[in-house]
Amino acid sequence: MSQPFDFSMIQGIYAAYGQKIQKIRSVLNRPLTLTEKILYSHLHPESELREYTRGKDYVFFAPDRVAMQDATAQMALLQFMTCGKEKTAVPTTVHCDHLILAKNGAGKDLADSNIENAEVFDFLQSISNKYGIGFWKPGAGIIHQIVLENYAFPGGMMIGTDSHTPNAGGLGMVAIGVGGADAVDVMTGMPWELKMPKLIGVKLTGKLNGWASAKDVILKVAGILTVKGGTGAIVEYFGDGAQSLSCTGKGTICNMGAEIGATTSTFGYDESMGRYLRATGRASIADLCDQTAVHLTGDPECYANPDQYFDQVIHIDLSTLEPHINGPYTPDLAWPLSQFAKAVKENNYPDKLEVGLIGSCTNSSYEDLSRAASLARQAVAKNLKTKSEFTVTPGSEQIRYTIDRDGLLSDFEKMGAVVLANACGPCIGQWARHNTDPSKKNSIITSFNRNFSKRNDGNPNTHAFVASPELVTALAIAGSLSFNPITDTLVNEKGEQVKLDPPTGYELPPAGFDVKDAGYQAPASDGKNIEVSIRPDSKRLQVLKPFETITQEQLFGLRLLIKAQGKCTTDHISMAGPWLEFRGHLENISNNCLIGAVNFFNGESNKVLNFINNEYLPVPDSARLYKSNRVGTIVVGEENYGEGSSREHAAMEPRFLGVKAVIVKSFARIHETNLKKQGMLALTFQNPADYDLIRQDDVFDIRGYETMAPGVPLELHIHHQDGTHDVAVLNHTYNLQQIDWLREGSALNKIRKELA
Repeated sequence: MSQPFDFSMIQGIYAAYGQKIQKIRSVLNRPLTLTEKILYSHLHPESELREYTRGKDYVFFAPDRVAMQDATAQMALLQFMTCGKEKTAVPTTVHCDHLILAKNGAGKDLADSNIENAEVFDFLQSISNKYGIGFWKPGAGIIHQIVLENYAFPGGMMIGTDSHTPNAGGLGMVAIGVGGADAVDVMTGMPWELKMPKLIGVKLTGKLNGWASAKDVILKVAGILTVKGGTGAIVEYFGDGAQSLSCTGKGTICNMGAEIGATTSTFGYDESMGRYLRATGRASIADLCDQTAVHLTGDPECYANPDQYFDQVIHIDLSTLEPHINGPYTPDLAWPLSQFAKAVKENNYPDKLEVGLIGSCTNSSYEDLSRAASLARQAVAKNLKTKSEFTVTPGSEQIRYTIDRDGLLSDFEKMGAVVLANACGPCIGQWARHNTDPSKKNSIITSFNRNFSKRNDGNPNTHAFVASPELVTALAIAGSLSFNPITDTLVNEKGEQVKLDPPTGYELPPAGFDVKDAGYQAPASDGKNIEVSIRPDSKRLQVLKPFETITQEQLFGLRLLIKAQGKCTTDHISMAGPWLEFRGHLENISNNCLIGAVNFFNGESNKVLNFINNEYLPVPDSARLYKSNRVGTIVVGEENYGEGSSREHAAMEPRFLGVKAVIVKSFARIHETNLKKQGMLALTFQNPADYDLIRQDDVFDIRGYETMAPGVPLELHIHHQDGTHDVAVLNHTYNLQQIDWLREGSALNKIRKELA
């Protein structure tokens, strides 16, 4: 049997791991959490081994690998190809999972997507082949499932250009979602920078039972911490309850940890991880882990007295954990199942459930699907007719092939399910939903991770809720949000009252995993003579031009592009769905810049007043008009601005359209970093109430940029049309290196200069 991917690298890491941990412990002179072991053992040579202050010190790291999905890989690789490197410095993969439509079912959707996206897939395949990058073709599966099955390993560190990269924490990694420019740092061998995260410990005790699942752990945590409670922190799960969870269950928890703003989440190595490694053809890695196990989890002292070693500690008893349903419109609105029917009635949520959707990168493991399939079998056996539409999205071709072999796909199809392609599909807006009346308020429920307005189907009237695959299946059978399978009965086709039994399933397939063609293509051993496929007249791919440096002079006489009101996620700033078509073409995709953001001054989206022609214009049109008249602009927002996806397009588009600064009450971590990487000012109001000072006809000056230094605020001088004047103090988190990015025009400009 062939060795796992990157086995020699992993073997070398484990050979030195124990010695590294001992050295770290001696320097820090205290017990270590798992997170600290991984972070400190991955310090880049440019950061000395010493105690770093959490939440304050910026540190350089050297991750072991990079993973990119097709939507974000385009811009990341367009940036990488300008750096003059012949090969990536660390193992890197590209996964084609975002550009596949969910419309008619797996076979036709995949065939149609291969035709529609041939230009992009050819580009990604050719550039991967040239630079030594592993390529997972369309239909192979979703990036995070593929990584868990093939690349993740305990104690490792990776970055990925997708916000749900933390999924690999289910196999004991520190896996962090980043923008493409960060990936370029690592792929070129440059140090990768991160503010030393704070640590949140979640102690799990007891064992799941009945209808409760691993998904309910993170749904409850999201309710506790909210969408910004984990910002700047890594969440480390421990305790006997953590060890009772399956490896893929751990992955689900870590995956959706992105919804609390966490840098990542992780679990210590245990027997369930060993079982999963062996089941997925990596027994040789499991053997190495068993030999190194003491170093692949936190020190006992940290878990015995967590309050001494973590910045915050949460306790959850799995034995009493109730199933949860979160939503609508935000993943942190958490309802215990026993309270949900009341919430539906009191909040006037549409009780009729239109569609139930299971699978995705969050919940498509064999365990997830086997438990859901047990309910599908019950529905057929008990003569229940499924009342809602129902879709299944396998996470990988290996999962799809195995559940087909074992009859689970047949179980779903017998209950009326449509099986979609092994891709992201409805989770990211690639869903051609069959909806006869989009203006009608409606409800859907998914086992996905994110449920922002319009995310799944582009419809603001869709109330999207998130739950476990088991609960989604049960509610789809009932056709009602108010149904509680623990207490309620259903009337079957014979008029009988029947009750669903709790779901049952398998942690791993009893007959093992199997697949005929996993969908992997290895790169050429020497790519020097390989041409990268980009057509000169392409509307989907565009060679990048370096951004110009922002000067102090450009920061005078600024105008307001938009003052965003309320939640403004990366979906609002750079929508996915049909816009995925242009992810490799900065000029074209900039036509979606901030079109989903709500204008504070009129409560409308994509309608802002422009003071060049004194007319209301779509946001991108207004930005282009200001830019053509050499007028710089600013964007103003509220809390947790840029929440959600890692897509750096949400930073590159405003930069391309002439925005000089984004000024908000607070940022989501990845988006703030992305703005910095693109050479733009990411600033926060020292007094959040100063947001209220901003009027749509103001003229702004940003002062202090010429002498900008770490920890020294800038000033926003606000000139009102009535002749009055206000000053708002603006904080920033730029360190010296990040200020260099500004001075060079972008981080990429600085990398290119250093590698020249």
